[in-house]
Amino acid sequence: MSHLTLRRTLYSEQDTRELAASLARLAQPGDVIALEGDLGAGKTVFARAFVTALGGGEEVPSPTFTLVQSYDSASGPIHHFDLYRLNSPEDTFELGLEELLPDGISLIEWPDRLGPYMPKDHLIIRMIENSTTRRFVEAVGAGDWVHRLDDLRELF
Repeated sequence: MSHLTLRRTLYSEQDTRELAASLARLAQPGDVIALEGDLGAGKTVFARAFVTALGGGEEVPSPTFTLVQSYDSASGPIHHFDLYRLNSPEDTFELGLEELLPDGISLIEWPDRLGPYMPKDHLIIRMIENSTTRRFVEAVGAGDWVHRLDDLRELF
């Protein structure tokens, strides 16, 4: 499978929110955006800004305990998954993941928990903490996203 990677430095939470809002405007129903990074790297900040940018609500709680939160937006449903507490990839079937992915935009924290069930077409947003004041973010496109990353070059 071919991949394309773009990189950018984020100097603040505001930079993270702006990147998320810009990406939200390019997202389409059926898109899967995998959010990778250590605890505290900014995945939930990114997801909140993404959902808010599409009009999905002012209050966007982390789905750590519910595992999935869904929001209505002008672009259709947005599903925010936090798979941190899953023990095996098969646990995703109980969440209805395969039914939810095609009908909306999906943001997935801890996507490694999907194992072999990660959709072929997806965008990885990888957040890498470098210091207390700076983070790197990588956008890695797989499948259809390799071609769509050209639309994101201006953001990186």
